[in-house]
Amino acid sequence: MKKIIILGAGMVGKAMAIDLSKKYDVTSTDIDATSLDFLSKKYKIKTHILDVTDVNALSLAIKGFDMVISAVPGFLGLQTIINVIKNKKNLVDISFLPEDIMHLDALAKENNVTVVMDCGVAPGIPNYIAGYHNTTMQIENLEYMVGGLPKIRTFPFEYKAPFSPCDVIEEYTRPARYKENNCIVVKPAMSDTELLEFDKAGTLEAFNSDGLRSLIYTLHNIPNMKEKTLRFPGHIKLIQAFKAAGFFDNNPIIINNSSVIPFDFTSKILFNAWKLGAEEPEFTIMKVSVTGIEKGKKKEIVYDLYDEYDAIEKISSMARTTGFTATATTDMILNNIFNEKGIFPPELVGKQKGCLEYILNYLKERNVIYSKKERLF
Repeated sequence: MKKIIILGAGMVGKAMAIDLSKKYDVTSTDIDATSLDFLSKKYKIKTHILDVTDVNALSLAIKGFDMVISAVPGFLGLQTIINVIKNKKNLVDISFLPEDIMHLDALAKENNVTVVMDCGVAPGIPNYIAGYHNTTMQIENLEYMVGGLPKIRTFPFEYKAPFSPCDVIEEYTRPARYKENNCIVVKPAMSDTELLEFDKAGTLEAFNSDGLRSLIYTLHNIPNMKEKTLRFPGHIKLIQAFKAAGFFDNNPIIINNSSVIPFDFTSKILFNAWKLGAEEPEFTIMKVSVTGIEKGKKKEIVYDLYDEYDAIEKISSMARTTGFTATATTDMILNNIFNEKGIFPPELVGKQKGCLEYILNYLKERNVIYSKKERLF
């Protein structure tokens, strides 16, 4: 039986461990023993307390495993990826680190390993979709919007974070890049807000965020690309007020002779305000639209996702949709469906024959269903 080690046992890390333990020998690691206790007591999952910043401890922990999955916070992502590569281990990463890691391609090839980055719901599935359709049609426009939201709207934020609040704040502060007429446009995050109607979610507000990531550079032939995040109406106005007032600043201020960084203070407060309850109902919604020329005809292909909290397995929708994309990719690599060496964002995997179909079928088996519609112009 193949052996997999997962670095991080947070909400998504747990979901991945549970899913993969049904087929593989799985070990979960985390710096927090509480998260690990939940897995070891309820499932056939080995656990190990690990600080991934301890290079020697990490090297020892991953020795003997066929596959590593990194589900650490974004600020730990880059160094963790480098250390795993140097230990000659294949890796699937969902840390969504802010840095570009394509420069590590030579290092990955030198160590004969496969690394798939940004392997979640988004970035992740839209990348797979774009990579595949870029081989079958001349794409003129790629646009996707995505959000993870609680079913019960609670004052004041009407939002719960499935990830670390500091990673969500990064999404609200990092300038948003998109492509328009073959030019890269940079706008402030949370700009160009618009209200949109969705069948199962009702009215949601979309705004610019920096979710295209590698797509801007890897699929440079596509002239128009945009990504937006979805929230309940009113949420983003509140976040903009926080930002304007300085709550996200990283420069320290002095309070009662103590130095305080506003960003750290805000993250601490929001951790409790945004914490998703263990069995709190929530949903993930996404729409991916690809428009272009296929076989001489203009076509639009739309993928829609609406997924809810799994009350039977007690796994959040965001953990399912994010984590199972990564476990699908892991399964695909271990089954030698994809075996190229180097650093790969999902779009460079999706262009390989059969890979997108494999991922979507894997997700469908777990009731994460992407409906697909096509129309000719």
